[in-house]
Amino acid sequence: MSLSELTRNAFQSGITARKWIGLCKLFISKNLTHSGAHSIETDISNSVLVLFRDYPGDPALQAYLRQAIQDGVLSLPIFLTTFLAAAQSPELHNPATLDMLCRVILDHHYATGMSAIGSLVPYGEPTNRLLNTIQNAMRLLGTAYNLPISHFHQLTTSASELLILLLSCVTDMSQITTAQAMAHFADATELLQNVRLSAGVRQVLEAFAFSLSLLLGDDAKIAREAQIMHTSQLTSGKGDTVLGSSSETDIVTCSLVLNHLIFNRASDFGSGDGPHVVAVLVALLRWSSWTPATFYSQLIISALTCLAQSISPAGPTRASSIWRAFTVGRLPHLLALFQETAQSEGIAEADWHTALQFALPTIFRRTDLLEKVDSAGQAGVSDAASEKSVMPQNFTSEFLYQLLHVGLVEQAIVTTINPNLPNDFHPRVASEAHEASLDLPGYFEVKLSPDASPEDIEVLLYRAWRDPCCHAAFSEVVAKRFTSSTNNVDTETLSLVCKMLCKHEMALDMLSLHAKITDLVAHALAFVEDYDCETVGDPQTAVTHLGDVVLFIEATIARFNLARYTFTIGERKLNAEFLRTAGLRHRVEELKEEDQSAFNSWNKALFDPSSEGIEDTILRATRPKVLLRIAPALFSYAMSQCIERKMDKEVLNNGISYFLGPLLNWTLAGVIRFLLAEIQRRGYNAPVHLEVLKTLLTSSSCPPAVLALSAANTLRTFPDRKPSHIQSGLGTFDLKPIRQAARQALGLPEEEQQEQLVMPTSNINWSEQAHQLFTNALTAARGGRAAALDVDRCLLLSPPTKFLTTIFAELSLAATVDMEVPRRLATFVLTMPRTPRSPPLLPIFLHLVLPSLVASADALPPADQTIRVEFLVAVISSSLTSALHLEWAMLTTCGEERNVLGQSVTSMARRLAGDLRRRGSGTSAGMIMQRLTAIQPFVANFPTFAAEV
Repeated sequence: MSLSELTRNAFQSGITARKWIGLCKLFISKNLTHSGAHSIETDISNSVLVLFRDYPGDPALQAYLRQAIQDGVLSLPIFLTTFLAAAQSPELHNPATLDMLCRVILDHHYATGMSAIGSLVPYGEPTNRLLNTIQNAMRLLGTAYNLPISHFHQLTTSASELLILLLSCVTDMSQITTAQAMAHFADATELLQNVRLSAGVRQVLEAFAFSLSLLLGDDAKIAREAQIMHTSQLTSGKGDTVLGSSSETDIVTCSLVLNHLIFNRASDFGSGDGPHVVAVLVALLRWSSWTPATFYSQLIISALTCLAQSISPAGPTRASSIWRAFTVGRLPHLLALFQETAQSEGIAEADWHTALQFALPTIFRRTDLLEKVDSAGQAGVSDAASEKSVMPQNFTSEFLYQLLHVGLVEQAIVTTINPNLPNDFHPRVASEAHEASLDLPGYFEVKLSPDASPEDIEVLLYRAWRDPCCHAAFSEVVAKRFTSSTNNVDTETLSLVCKMLCKHEMALDMLSLHAKITDLVAHALAFVEDYDCETVGDPQTAVTHLGDVVLFIEATIARFNLARYTFTIGERKLNAEFLRTAGLRHRVEELKEEDQSAFNSWNKALFDPSSEGIEDTILRATRPKVLLRIAPALFSYAMSQCIERKMDKEVLNNGISYFLGPLLNWTLAGVIRFLLAEIQRRGYNAPVHLEVLKTLLTSSSCPPAVLALSAANTLRTFPDRKPSHIQSGLGTFDLKPIRQAARQALGLPEEEQQEQLVMPTSNINWSEQAHQLFTNALTAARGGRAAALDVDRCLLLSPPTKFLTTIFAELSLAATVDMEVPRRLATFVLTMPRTPRSPPLLPIFLHLVLPSLVASADALPPADQTIRVEFLVAVISSSLTSALHLEWAMLTTCGEERNVLGQSVTSMARRLAGDLRRRGSGTSAGMIMQRLTAIQPFVANFPTFAAEV
């Protein structure tokens, strides 16, 4: 047993803080007598901090920490450093948690009556170590301003107080290096520029930045404006000359970018996020230095390649259907937006009006791709969702029609390629709309009216899914109806839209390619948060409709992995955390005042034999979020009463039956989450909980969205090959109906048909899986195929530093044969903006991983060292140049001046230059610096590299 296990067991068993600290002292005296005090205190601190990931803002955990510090088992300075380091993890980014931990530090400090030096910081603390602590405190403050505002926790105030106290401990910075001063100056400046700080912390932070600037002298005055003035120099020449001329037949970068748009289509910088996709394309054009015609041909050929590769030998699949929907239905619209921006920016001298005209012959000469795409429609189908696959018409005709429709080419150009297109090709849904004397948006408005039957809507969706030419119009109508119904508080219309998107996967697929799903989820969250049942005439119907909205939010967040996303509407931030944490707090005594009152009313209405059911008054008085929070507690209390024989089983089942009706079944995801956790906590010896779980999961009234949300957790809780302790706890209980309901929700076959395919769950090396995903992408790219790499998924499987170290070991080996593919793949990994939950990789690479790569190059034989240095120079120049173009494109096309890659490119380049000069004693560092300063376009964009030449 470790301290971490002891703390977890004590907390989950409800042991008080005083008893826990006694157990810790006993454990230390018997097992850790030879360990150092610093190591023990760090372990105690981390053993509690890690639990906040699963129990955010738990006051019992806060009491553990207070007791540890009060008893002297944990010193305040060590807890401060471990907390600030742990606070960098997104898993702790909860306002209640972070504020609670800040208050532990601040309260204990103020109680000592001592100054910050001696209380928060030990006497004689080295300046370097103190500045690292301050750096983490600055990052905590930045995080505080990015998290949702809480009326109960003043995190920004607490984080500001903590930073002010730490900055007061800085007395002598004369011993720090220029590189360190540059790094801390950049961090302080970014915080001052990007966050609206309170007056007190701003004044102290400005003084700190000024002190650093005095150490730096002129180096500190190299600002972003000096670089931006030079970006135009790259647009007229080569963007990356370190490896000679750019390839004119490259699909590596384009296929990686396009796959990223599909992987993240519902989030920022995904297919549905038009303005940001345009910024990425503008940056890609500037970085590649391609002519517009070459850019168009490479991008479209890459999309065609991705589409062709997604088709299985048996025919089209759901993946190939999405790729066709994107290539035909979405890509032309994105290119039209891109061309409009490119023309206004004057990116190139070529005539944009004829750029695509010159690219089309190159594209249509790829008969190998076109024939595979067209022949797929005549073949069989390979997956269970075959009826949802697009059964395509001729791709060339569809694509030309779309290019003509969005205004990228003229009719005369189309006629020279396919003279019969106007007569031979008529999009299905557009033809139906024409026959009804309607345009496409008007046609969908009529067909999706509230009076339409579910059967008619299903038929319409299948017809639309097979016709990518109508997807943009469909998405426009659905997105407009969604936002207007939330703004107008039209619960019935919003309910119908949400039910359609939840029930029909293809509808959400079409919408996700054309509209930013996170914006729709934000409107839905605001609707749920603001909804007031007191003003409606029929609260039962209103709550039922509201339930459809909640189910849409839950299902969409789960499907597109948006759990850590911060949703916004204008300046308003909305948090979906209440959905994820529903079920974590089920003990009645833990409920807050509002929740406690609602619990009492609902418990009486549902589980009191004398109750007449759910009255309108209780529905009007209960907010939806409150109902979600108390539903698990209602089940927990009723089942405990039944177990103690204080409630008849019939009364319990009668109360549960209410939750299987449309009025309350939308609350069941949190209830099932609670049941699964409680069954495990009881060692599976929980017959009442198991029966209730079986009742919910096997009921025909349980919403499919709830089943889909709960299925994976259910199968993990009840594995096919049950260990002995699970089997002994279950006794004779039959799990088969529960597992079958979960498998069916996931689209898996019955277990009798699939037993031989059950995969072992032990000894899974998650980091190795991330490595394999990268290896697959590298192999595909080197083989001339379209490459796909879901970096966000890799970072869920492996820590960022380990992931980068692993892939650069493989890239360095591949670079000994050919540098172009490894350079492009590395540039994509480091500079493609990703979801907020993923850490920014470029600063991590430049400041944490690169130093070890440079040091290891010194030990190589001269020939190998030269190759390694050339590769690192290629990656550094390519990545920083790409990042600079992205930063500039974000400013010019979107009007956004923000650091989408974690830090400004200026500060990253400045810090890197300082690091390389500081390591100048190593031959590799000197060679890299020499090569970079010799690349004139690079130096023009990053003058810091020429500062000492």
